[in-house]
Amino acid sequence: MQLNRLRTTDRVIGVKQSRRAIRDGLAKEVFLASDADPELTGPLYAMCRRGNIPVTTQYTMRELGQAAGIQVGAAVAALL
Repeated sequence: MQLNRLRTTDRVIGVKQSRRAIRDGLAKEVFLASDADPELTGPLYAMCRRGNIPVTTQYTMRELGQAAGIQVGAAVAALL
């Protein structure tokens, strides 16, 4: 499963850290929660498109949070 990599690979969780990783060219793949606020995820999606970074949008906040090993949902996670 694609989400297993969130637990085993270097990553950042959250909008601010993911934005920084995308901007700095560190993000290799980005997961955007399908149920997250589009005002938060939209700009990150656009940044990924400009940087040719693969984006996955099929998981919920709850699924991303669990896969990353945190106790709350996550709107965004980025593999480094």
